[in-house]
Amino acid sequence: MNKKDKQKVIGETLSNEQLKTFLTLEPADHTHPDYHILLRAYRALTAENFARFLHFFVEEGKNLQAPGPDQGTIADLVSQHKQSADYLKALQTLSSS
Repeated sequence: MNKKDKQKVIGETLSNEQLKTFLTLEPADHTHPDYHILLRAYRALTAENFARFLHFFVEEGKNLQAPGPDQGTIADLVSQHKQSADYLKALQTLSSS
């Protein structure tokens, strides 16, 4: 697989079932489980897929404000990254509703 093919796979829209698999992730350490799920989804998903995933996350009763190892939220971490505006917007939209 060359780089061009890989970009197509990474950028694809995932099914609802594929997105929901992130809800079953468990941390290997003492990280808050909800923070761990959000972090893994943020690192693995495109902004569009991440925004869709967040709806499933909230529907499951999970906490968008779960503290990470440094006691910051996933929004705190995302806001530190230069190209994360779409991810942060998705988090803020659900946090305020």
